[in-house]
Amino acid sequence: MIKKILLASLVLSQLAISCSSDDSDDTKPETELSLKEQIAELVKKPYSELTPEQQKSKLEAEANEMLTQLDKTKSSGAIEALENLSRLLDVSSVDIFNGKNDNKAEDILNVSGVYGIYTWNNATQKWVKTASSTELKFVFPAKKSQTANNASFSAKSTSSDIKVAITDTYNWSTGVEVNDYIFLPTTSDAILTIDGKESATFNQTAKYSNGKEVPEEFAYKMFLNDGYTWQMSSKKGTANSASASLTFNGKTLINFNGGSNANIDALIDNDELVQYRGKANGLFQLMDNFVILADTDLAAEAADKATLRNTVKYPQNYNSPTYYDDVNAFYKKYEEGKVANYNKNVKPILVSKKDGTKIADIVQRVEKGYSYVTQQPVWVADKGYSEGGYWTYEGAKNVTVQYYESVDYLKFNDKTEVSMDTYFSTGFSTFKNKFEEFEKAFDK
Repeated sequence: MIKKILLASLVLSQLAISCSSDDSDDTKPETELSLKEQIAELVKKPYSELTPEQQKSKLEAEANEMLTQLDKTKSSGAIEALENLSRLLDVSSVDIFNGKNDNKAEDILNVSGVYGIYTWNNATQKWVKTASSTELKFVFPAKKSQTANNASFSAKSTSSDIKVAITDTYNWSTGVEVNDYIFLPTTSDAILTIDGKESATFNQTAKYSNGKEVPEEFAYKMFLNDGYTWQMSSKKGTANSASASLTFNGKTLINFNGGSNANIDALIDNDELVQYRGKANGLFQLMDNFVILADTDLAAEAADKATLRNTVKYPQNYNSPTYYDDVNAFYKKYEEGKVANYNKNVKPILVSKKDGTKIADIVQRVEKGYSYVTQQPVWVADKGYSEGGYWTYEGAKNVTVQYYESVDYLKFNDKTEVSMDTYFSTGFSTFKNKFEEFEKAFDK
């Protein structure tokens, strides 16, 4: 639960005002509202009647249920098992295409006509393949801390007539590329079991047309036995539309929708929000309390994205003594460009679903993300070498390679900014990013 820092400061300021304005009166009030009671009083009032500080306190109180539910997903046994499967596929790559290495967990549902049983060998840290003509299956430990194989993930699919080439090998000296060929699936079903019990089921469907690899319609659903369901769907058209939702025991926690103004207008069906019709092409619903509306300039966003790709380039001078400094500068500048594009062209706002009041703008800021330490070799000038010198790791110094990430912030009416995860948990950002990546995959 979020600590009631904002509310506590508000209460203290109110007490200070009352004391300073009535110092001569020693009479104590007959009753004083507890912190819980004061929160309840704030929640009863519409956002439009509250000060910015009070709005933050009410937002915190109303967001707590969602924060609690999203945090529970972190302890889901099924999600933990899927994360461990993904980790093990990074530790030891497999070749489910009989030629293409480095398959990831998400590839399992996106291929058809591919079979084999892969069992994790903890002693060798490798996958051991057993031939199969009927199923694609992975047997592995459900948790990172375990060594015994107590989980399995098996998938079956139906092939479409869409044949795609997957690069197997490329000969740099001859320029010859060798490809594997697979058929994309129209349906895929998978089951995750832990300790012999079904823990999650997955279903994916796709419709293709005109021989194109990107489907005209797509739907994905994941059901976890601990009550969570995550589903996404998309349909191409004059204006593409996409939706996704996370529910817990049938109750909607998050619902995402993206498409044309007309599509979103049809979803704005309560009187408090009709003022936003015609002004949004993105709608996120957070439980029963909030909506996020986005008025995205899709053409400008695409143009700015293309400009960023063409102007901010990854360093190509690998022999430069400042190579890693240049890499760090690239990562930062590129992420700053993405954030500038988002803030300029997406313009989402957080709105109370109950009274239609705009609570905050949603903006993005650049923050440091993952980093790792590597070594910067030293260039030794020597005319005896054709290139005028050589690189050596003797005397090499450690350098940190720093990645950056975009973080959502709520910008309130008093201009203060607070990370959105503070109110809605890191789980919200995770699902929001998944939906946005999914939605962009259909803009082809």
